[in-house]
Amino acid sequence: MPVMKIRFFLITLILLAMMVGVGRARSQSDREDRSADLATPVEPPPPDIDENRLFTELLAHNEMRNAALLGYTEQRTYEVTDTTGKVRAQQSGQMEYRAPDKKTFVTTSESGSGVVRHLALNPLIATEIEVASGKQRHDSSISPANYTFELIGEQQVGPYHCFLVRAIPKRPDKYLFEGKVWIDSEDFAVVRIAGHPAKKLSFWIERADFVREYQKIDGFWFSKKDETFVKVRLYGHKVLTIEHHNYTVTGARKIEESTQTVERDQAQD
Repeated sequence: MPVMKIRFFLITLILLAMMVGVGRARSQSDREDRSADLATPVEPPPPDIDENRLFTELLAHNEMRNAALLGYTEQRTYEVTDTTGKVRAQQSGQMEYRAPDKKTFVTTSESGSGVVRHLALNPLIATEIEVASGKQRHDSSISPANYTFELIGEQQVGPYHCFLVRAIPKRPDKYLFEGKVWIDSEDFAVVRIAGHPAKKLSFWIERADFVREYQKIDGFWFSKKDETFVKVRLYGHKVLTIEHHNYTVTGARKIEESTQTVERDQAQD
């Protein structure tokens, strides 16, 4: 998986705020909260793991996976709804990644409000492509420079056994988040993130929460589902869902080769 950035995901919240004038009807069933907690029990952490080791392992394994992944394709479906379940806009297509920094998206179908697609979905896709290319250099990675980890325990997330940590941002930055992170105990990969922006996004957004889930495919970790819940002042809730499916890894190095690549790059630095 390319170096994980949370920035483009949080930009979703800002873009959804731009749709204030699109949905005039107030939701009849505003939700004041959406729990990000899982039903499975949280167990105490093992004695041989702590926050420093988690960060070290997470960064090292991410770097090796990033160096090994040369390309992939996936099918995406973007959908904006209100809390009644009414679909305001939908857009589907194929996202292609080619190492080290190129992403392209081809739309295959679209429906619903053209205004919503123009104001929110198209800019969101364009932002992800720009982030991948390095044109937007705001550092929002999950790293010690941006976050402090507090180890909570261990928890099962579907088929993955995870370490559960609380991520605390080191500064009030709208491109950082505050919340929980589930990290696979074997691969040291992020399996799930749930939280909210570390800084208020705008006057119009009263509340913003997101959940991002990952899945393991052919040894790599890819996005599975993204959900963003925004309460917009005067106009109720908006929900953005991004479904990721039909992944195909189009190019990859062996992990041993990627480790050598990382070590060589570090030596050159």
